[in-house]
Amino acid sequence: MDQTCNIAGFLGDMAKRDPHGPAIFAPVGRDRHGHTRYVHHTRLQLDQRSDRIARGLIAAGVGRGTRVAVMVRPGLELFALTFGLFKAGAVPVMIDPGIGRKNLGVCLDEAEPEAFIGIPPAHLARAILGWGRRTVRRLITVGPRILWGGWTLAEIEKMGAAPGDWQIADTAAGDVAAILFTSGATGVPKGVVYTHGTFVAQVELIREAFAIEPGEIDLPTFPLFALFDPALGMTTILPEMDFTRPAQVDPQRILAAVEAFGVTNMFGSPALLDTVGRWGAERGVRMPTLRRVISAGAPVPAVVMERFLAMLEPGARVWTPYGATEALPVAITHSDELLGEARGRTDRGAGVCVGLPLDANDVRIIAIDDGPIANVAAARELPAGEIGEITVTGPTVTHAYLNRPESTALAKIDDGGRVRHRMGDVGWLDETGRLWFCGRKGHRVVLADRTLFTVPCERVFEVHDKVRRTALVGPRVAGLDDPVPTLCIEWEAGVAREERDRAIAELAELGAGFAHTQPIQTFLSHPGFPVDIRHNAKIDRPQLAEWAARQPAVKARAAAARRAAGGAA
Repeated sequence: MDQTCNIAGFLGDMAKRDPHGPAIFAPVGRDRHGHTRYVHHTRLQLDQRSDRIARGLIAAGVGRGTRVAVMVRPGLELFALTFGLFKAGAVPVMIDPGIGRKNLGVCLDEAEPEAFIGIPPAHLARAILGWGRRTVRRLITVGPRILWGGWTLAEIEKMGAAPGDWQIADTAAGDVAAILFTSGATGVPKGVVYTHGTFVAQVELIREAFAIEPGEIDLPTFPLFALFDPALGMTTILPEMDFTRPAQVDPQRILAAVEAFGVTNMFGSPALLDTVGRWGAERGVRMPTLRRVISAGAPVPAVVMERFLAMLEPGARVWTPYGATEALPVAITHSDELLGEARGRTDRGAGVCVGLPLDANDVRIIAIDDGPIANVAAARELPAGEIGEITVTGPTVTHAYLNRPESTALAKIDDGGRVRHRMGDVGWLDETGRLWFCGRKGHRVVLADRTLFTVPCERVFEVHDKVRRTALVGPRVAGLDDPVPTLCIEWEAGVAREERDRAIAELAELGAGFAHTQPIQTFLSHPGFPVDIRHNAKIDRPQLAEWAARQPAVKARAAAARRAAGGAA
C-alpha cells in the first residue's frame, strides 16, 4: 500500500514550526489616508481554519474523492478552503474565471463536480447558465446565500468547530488531489489531473531550484502559484489587481506592496513585468528588497528583463522556469545567462534558452509528429542541435487529462512504465545540454521546402527599436498550397505611420540577412495582439492568422505567388 501523502501536510508542519508567523495578507480596501488595509492569517490560524472547514465539509457530505468546483476570489477564504478540501480528501476543480462563460460551462461539464463552492455572482451564473446542473448536488456560498440553498462557508466552519479527534485524510501519493484547467491558449481548456504526489514533488523541485528559504515574503500575481507558499514557508502578500488582466495592473499598487512588506520574491507574467518595468523606468523607481522575480507563461524579452532589473539591487535575478500545467518545472534559467551569451544567439534566430533541465527530469527531443505516439519505441529521438518536439518525464509530469482520452493520447507517451509528456512545444538541446524553446508545435509555418518556427523568426525582427513584439503566422489563401509567411507587428507607443513604413523596409532587410527568415516578405501592422487570459502573454496566433488572411497585403502576395506558379491571378 502507498505511504500516506497529503499536500496539506506541509501546512501543519509549518504551523508547528512557526505558529505565529504570518501566512497570508489580503487587501480589503483603503483607510482614510488612502493606504491599503489588509487582513491576515498566521500559519496556525490558517491551519486551524482549514481544519474546521475540512471537518465541516465532511459533515456536509463533501469528503474523500468528491470533486468540488471552486470559484472564489483570491483571499483568505480561497487559501483556507483549498487546504480544507485537501485535508478532507476532496478534489478541488480550479478553473480561471476569465476563460469565458462558454468555456466555463464546457469545463464544468467535463469535470462533473458533485459540489460547487463559489461567491454569490458565481452561484448566480451557475443557476442561470446551468453550470454543473447534471452533477452538482451540494452548494456552498462564500458570502451571503440568496435563493439557491445549500450552506454558507460560515455554516460549514461552524459545523466543523466541534472539538474532537481529527486527522487529515490519509491519501496516498497516487490519489487525485485536484483538477487544474489549462489556460486554453491553444483551444478549450483541458483539465489536468494532479495527484498529491505530483504536488509534493513540485514543492520540493521549486524549493530546490530557486533556493527558497522559510521566512521569505512572496507577492504572487497569479493566484494558483500562491497556494505553494504555505508549503514553502513563505508569507503571501496578495496584490490589489484584477488577476485576469495582469497586463493592465496598476504598477503603483505592486510597488506599494513590495515596499510595505519588504517583499523578497515575486511571480509575474512577462506582460506584467513589462507594464511595471516601463512605469518604474520612467520614474527611476527602486525595489531594494526584491531579490528574486519568477516569470512564466511566455518567454521574457531581453529588453523587458533589463528594464525590470534596473529597479532591483545588484545580484537580483529574473528567473524563467520552463514548463506547463501538465509538467512544471521542466527547466530553469535566469537573467544572468539570458542577457549574456544566450542573448546573441537568440537575436540571430536560435530560439530562447530556457536553461538546463532539472536533474529530476529527463528531457528528449523527438521528430515532430502531429498524431499520437503510443510508446517511446515509436518516437525518433533527435540529436543535439536539431529542432523537434520537446518531451519530458519526471516526478511532476501529470499522467492524463480528465475525461479527454483523445487529448491524453496525443500528449502522453508510454516510456517503459513512466509517462513521457509531449509539451506541445518545439525546441532543441545544445552542446551543453541546455534546452532552447522555438515556439508551439501547432504554430509552425510549414512550406513546401522548409518549416518556419515562430520564436527563432520573431526574435530576429524584435531587435528593431521601433518594434514592441512580433508574431509569425501562416494565413492560408484559396488557390495556394503553401501558407503565406506573414510577420504581424505591434509597434512601440508613439511610432507614427511614416516611421512604420521606414521600419518595415528595415525589417525586410533584417529578414533577408538570415536563411530561416528570408521567406517572410509580408509585414502587417496590428493594433494589439490577442493574448491568453491567464498571463496576457501567449499570442493567439490562429486568431491572428485569420485576421491576416483578410488583409490586402496577404491577398496581393498570394496573387503574385499564383502568377509565378503559372496560375490565374
